[in-house]
Amino acid sequence: MLEKVRKHIAELLGIKEGIITPDSKLVEDLKADSLDIVQMLIVIEDEFNVEFSDDEIASLKTVGDIVAFIEKKNK
Repeated sequence: MLEKVRKHIAELLGIKEGIITPDSKLVEDLKADSLDIVQMLIVIEDEFNVEFSDDEIASLKTVGDIVAFIEKKNK
């Protein structure tokens, strides 16, 4: 799952997958802006059949947060 999330983030942001770790902060480390994050989450929602509420989106700070959220929703 992490690999798929990394792939989507790398494609959207135009960066190499290798620099993306679970601890990578979306804004500070990966330089994603709010539009990038919204686009990223739309793709992830479609890919993993999950839905993010506004409160959940606000709590997602790292790549690991996104993966943990997906795993929690898919249980």
